[in-house]
Amino acid sequence: MYGIIALFDEETEQQIIEVWNDLKDQNISSYASEVKDRKPHITIASYKNLNVEQYIKEMDRYLQEKVSLTISFETIGSFINSGALFYSPLVTKELMDFHMDYHEHFKKIQEEEDSLYNPGRWIPHCTIANRLTKEKLLEAMHHCSYNQTSIYGFIKEIALIDTSTVGYAPILYSKKLKII
Repeated sequence: MYGIIALFDEETEQQIIEVWNDLKDQNISSYASEVKDRKPHITIASYKNLNVEQYIKEMDRYLQEKVSLTISFETIGSFINSGALFYSPLVTKELMDFHMDYHEHFKKIQEEEDSLYNPGRWIPHCTIANRLTKEKLLEAMHHCSYNQTSIYGFIKEIALIDTSTVGYAPILYSKKLKII
């Protein structure tokens, strides 16, 4: 399995890591430490199979002229019956256009038909806790609702990760976006 993820500027990344650490310190969630070198991100697409070498070449060409996107996290949410808590970014036209354009450009790559990252199904989010019991989910939601602030920043990089190994999702390739 592979994921295409949007990475944030250093300040935004650090603010989310602080939330992860706070939830761990409060004994609410250890999400951040469950995967080695986990980085805060928004998943753009996922693939079961991928010709990595060919994809990287095309990804490099595709991202050549793409520019960074502003991101604003002002909402927390949860997927129904998931035990997940996430920051939901303000869904801007630029974010949706980037997502749609990516999927249109890479439509020749076979995706899972029912992937939650496909256009029309995508709910952009940055996970801050996962696999929580109902009680811990409520605790996490309460804690984040009253102890965290909005986060403003940029999507500065797009990366390809390998999610096939439990506990490790290495970045196989990444490309920084142009700053405007």
